[in-house]
Amino acid sequence: MGRAAGLGLIFATVVLLQRFAGREALSTVALALGFALVAAALMGELAERLRLPRLSGYLVFGLLCGPYMLNLITASMARELQIVNGLAIALIAFVAGLELNIAHLRPQLRSMLIVGLLTTLGVLTVLTLAIWAAWPWLPFGDPGGSIARLAASLVTATLVVSFSPTVTIAVIAESRARGPLTELVLAIVVLADLILILVFALAMQLARWTMGAGVSDVNILVQLSWEIAGSLAFGAIAGALFAIYLNAIGRELTLALLGLCIVLAMVSPALRFELILASLSAGLVVGNIAPPAGDQLRRAVERGALPVLIVFFAAAGASLQLDALALVGTVALGLAVVRLGLVRAFAAYAVRLARLPEFPAGMVWMGLVSQAGVTLGLAAIVAEEFPAWGSMVQTVIVALTGLHVLGGPIVFRAALARAGELDKLDVETVSAAASPPFPYPQARAPEH
Repeated sequence: MGRAAGLGLIFATVVLLQRFAGREALSTVALALGFALVAAALMGELAERLRLPRLSGYLVFGLLCGPYMLNLITASMARELQIVNGLAIALIAFVAGLELNIAHLRPQLRSMLIVGLLTTLGVLTVLTLAIWAAWPWLPFGDPGGSIARLAASLVTATLVVSFSPTVTIAVIAESRARGPLTELVLAIVVLADLILILVFALAMQLARWTMGAGVSDVNILVQLSWEIAGSLAFGAIAGALFAIYLNAIGRELTLALLGLCIVLAMVSPALRFELILASLSAGLVVGNIAPPAGDQLRRAVERGALPVLIVFFAAAGASLQLDALALVGTVALGLAVVRLGLVRAFAAYAVRLARLPEFPAGMVWMGLVSQAGVTLGLAAIVAEEFPAWGSMVQTVIVALTGLHVLGGPIVFRAALARAGELDKLDVETVSAAASPPFPYPQARAPEH
């Protein structure tokens, strides 16, 4: 009750300040950050008491206080909060890399590849054909001819299928999760991100060709090599330099990590690298070539990353466009249901094909629900290049992402709780490495 009363007092204070000081006087970075840090943190604690992810509390806080509802966080304040976006994405992906221990995962790499490839490509193929067949009844407009419609359907399906490494990793980090299900979902979302970036680039080239927009002067393979291989190489170099610092100095780890993430967030867009891939690669190098320092770093990150995550997800909640959901909510809801059904079906088949135990691997689909900002960025590219049909595709994707970013973390955390993998990061690393993932084929779901 004390936290709820404190949250109410903070809301009342901001309302009074807006009434008597004026909204323009309050549109400052300081007020936006302060309000988000305190109120969203309390909302996260309330969500945890309800056995929901903390970040769901941050998102709901942003949604309630954002410009589409209470307007305590105005549109300008929401934009100001997004100054931490790059830093937060780099930090979240770096922590994910720390958790990917190559020696530990090697026995199950084949199974992870089977599940990841079959689920991603299977869902993408079926959804592309379904969107192509249903296109005349969807509110997208005519791209021009059946071949052009197929290319537009592939582009749209890529956006609909896309998962969110950022949200998935954040759920794992804030839940302190570790275990077979955590590792499998993390491997799949990273692999799927690589696949979908490649497919999206190829689909866009195909759409340009079929719709007479021309093809880029720069060879598409060169672009992809630079964006993917270059990102991984840049991250590996940054991670190696940071590992040297950890082993040689090893002081002020949280501040040093934030400095590294700032560098990654600033340099990656400038060189057209994928920030998630570069940061993941950096964390992977640190976690595998400097494991003792990496363990200390992970504990420091858990203490120091909370403010960044709070502001990041509060800003994401405030930026959810409820007007888009109202405009195309029925179409978005239908696509969400079809996407979820396909993900569940293909993931279940892939788990059986890979001969993984039904429990907990059978719940992997629950970690593949979330979508987030990268999808919105790709949708904006489509709308800019193909305004005739791409603008409405963007509106549907915005609404679809809003549904998934709110529901995905709740579903994934429920799976982690059922698998018994919450609050496991304090377990000794050596005990986790002593046995391979999915060591007990005879494991069964607990009795209810």
